[in-house]
Amino acid sequence: MKRKIEDNPLTMASEGKKPKKLYLGDPKLVARVREYIGDHINKKTLDVSGMAEHLQQQYRDYTRKKKNAFRKSVEKAYQVVRTQDGDDDFSLLEKQHLKKRQKKKESDVSDSEKSFSSDNEEYVFYEDRNSMNNFMSDLYLGTKSDKNTEPKWSSNSSVKDKSLNVCNEDKSIILEDEAEPNSTINKTKRKTKQIEDTPAKKKKKDKSDKKGPDIQTSTVKFADMGGNEETLKEVCKLLVHMRHPEVYQKLGVTPPQGFLLHGPPGCGKTLLANAIAGELGLPFIKLAATEVVSGVSGESEEKIRDLFDKAVVNAPCIVFIDEIDAITQKRETASKEMERRIVTQLLACMDELNSKKNVNVLVIGATNRPDSIDPALRRAGRFDREISLGIPDESARRRILEVLCRDLRLTPDFDFQQLARNSPGFVGADLMALAREAAMTAVHRVFKEVQSVLVADTCTILDTEDTSHIKDQELKTVLQWLKEQPPLTDAQLQDLYINMEDFQKALKNVQPSAKREGFATIPDVTWDDIGALKDVREELHLAIMAPVKHPEEFQALGLSSPPGILLAGPPGCGKTLLAKAIANESGINFISVKGPELLNMYVGESERAVRQVFQRGRNSSPCVIFFDEIDSLCPRRSGSTDGGSSVRVVNQMLTEMDGLETRKQVYIMAATNRPDIIDPAILRPGRLDKTLYVGLPSVTDRLDILTTLTKNGTRPCLADDVDLAVIAADEKCEGYTGADLAALVRESSVCALKQLIQSTSKSTPQVTNEHFQTALNRIKPSVSKKVSTKNMKQKGIPY
Repeated sequence: MKRKIEDNPLTMASEGKKPKKLYLGDPKLVARVREYIGDHINKKTLDVSGMAEHLQQQYRDYTRKKKNAFRKSVEKAYQVVRTQDGDDDFSLLEKQHLKKRQKKKESDVSDSEKSFSSDNEEYVFYEDRNSMNNFMSDLYLGTKSDKNTEPKWSSNSSVKDKSLNVCNEDKSIILEDEAEPNSTINKTKRKTKQIEDTPAKKKKKDKSDKKGPDIQTSTVKFADMGGNEETLKEVCKLLVHMRHPEVYQKLGVTPPQGFLLHGPPGCGKTLLANAIAGELGLPFIKLAATEVVSGVSGESEEKIRDLFDKAVVNAPCIVFIDEIDAITQKRETASKEMERRIVTQLLACMDELNSKKNVNVLVIGATNRPDSIDPALRRAGRFDREISLGIPDESARRRILEVLCRDLRLTPDFDFQQLARNSPGFVGADLMALAREAAMTAVHRVFKEVQSVLVADTCTILDTEDTSHIKDQELKTVLQWLKEQPPLTDAQLQDLYINMEDFQKALKNVQPSAKREGFATIPDVTWDDIGALKDVREELHLAIMAPVKHPEEFQALGLSSPPGILLAGPPGCGKTLLAKAIANESGINFISVKGPELLNMYVGESERAVRQVFQRGRNSSPCVIFFDEIDSLCPRRSGSTDGGSSVRVVNQMLTEMDGLETRKQVYIMAATNRPDIIDPAILRPGRLDKTLYVGLPSVTDRLDILTTLTKNGTRPCLADDVDLAVIAADEKCEGYTGADLAALVRESSVCALKQLIQSTSKSTPQVTNEHFQTALNRIKPSVSKKVSTKNMKQKGIPY
């Protein structure tokens, strides 16, 4: 049912009738309704239902009230507001509600000097009583900022009244501005809107400019990169369209839009991207992949769009996304939906670059895990090419060292070739750390020389018997030199150089990246630790040392792949020691793999471990991969009874040894005491094609081994009655392996220690012939000659 028009208090007041007094149970409701109107005064339509819902959400004391009843209360409160603030004459409405803000700080002198101009002499300022006044005051203050516009108000103005009409059907409040088009109020409002919108637009423009990463300029050149000449040539072919786009336009071919750099950490992927931008002098937008990820849904995709939009605006431009594998995981294995959306958005942005003509934007991605990237990114049209940056070889390491050391003060006779040969497995970052460590070693050496001079002067002054006082004085003297010593002159620094010894010391402290992974090492076993086995040593020299020491002659003879060596023989004959010694002698990396450690109960894990070993070997080349007890890893496939797991491992080994991928400078050695149970395919030419028998030592070999173990009679200290030749020729030593002879020396030393503890005299510990005889009675041969030669006969190996 519609309310009658005469029931409207505002209408009754305009007709001169006395309005009915409305009853409101909540006195605060009127003030809150007035505040709501002031906050939404710019809207032409105000909904009572929306007002009631807003008040219920904002104030806790209204939440439990019923919606219909509370809406009627809000409507009554609004009628009260209209009755108090409404008037037919707009000039009276102005006098009642306009005010000047009086609560201004004294510091705002410019704002406090603002005044309202009016032709009416009876212009009155009212206190701030409602939000309508705030709106009108802001209107006046906004027009005051324009010097050419000064509003003039008059009580006889032709402005029509503002009517606030209530529509009872939809309970909405309509504010109708019926002022004349050319009136002063409309001009003032338009001017105020223009003034208010201008800062907002500027702010929005500034915000759009700040979107996306900053544009950088790179100062790195190709000359700052060493050892990657072939890679740089390949990269230059992909950069033709960045400087000469007319070539591809003439051919009508879309140029490549991006390529992927992959390789182990520290090999120079980020440096290469910076060098491309610096060499071509192009804008460079560098972005870490983790900067894209956001916790708000859709914001990650927006960042990618902003990145490519900014690159298009600044074209020609280079976009570099470092560690791109963090945001481009394979979508079928992604754990979150956000990861799939990021990959899809990146694909769409790269496809959009191809659709735009004459927009030269090059996208470069870098990762050390290329296999984890979604395959859709690696197809043509996105990352067209994949450039591999591997671990540098010896010649590449030399060029990198020359680039890194060009600003260092080195001795004239510095040998870069020797340093490069002694640093296998080092990447560019490791060589940089090596140069830094060598410089610190040189500074420490010079400081130690200065310290020795100061300490010598201190010792001459102080009493030499008082050692504690001397140490305290040494510390005080060094600290005094550090604090009070003036800057050193050029004459004092003339002899300050970084020599080869500093780099040799730094090599012991700097560990390459390949070794930090726990696989590749350089053994500390030398030929001096191995006695006898001279024939086997010559064969190993020819098989492994020749390709390392004489690579040109090795390639000239057409020897592309290095041979594989199988060391067969009884346990304890020194097969593992031979492998370690040859790796140490050649100065290359050594990966020792115990056969059973690669086996895993889960399907596919054993094969993955085999692939990982060979991949680590290629990354650390030149490298020796030594498979100890290979018979447990590669048994005969025909006699396998474990459900096919060993068959898959053997197949994987065969593929890695002589498969599609070449294993340059990756040497394979294996050891076993059961060559008869190894799969025949492993022993064919091209894989483990050379079998060397390491058998039981002869009398001469036993003497050589005993001399090596005792360090020529110095450790342990042997008595005068000990004759190693007699002990080696003793019948009890027949059938002793190298491990048995080491046990003999150890047991004789234990006997000497026991006798020394029991005796009361403090004599020099020595091992006598009696101790050796006691040890010979206790140590028995671990392998009989009959058993050790049985397997060799079956394989036809000479023994």
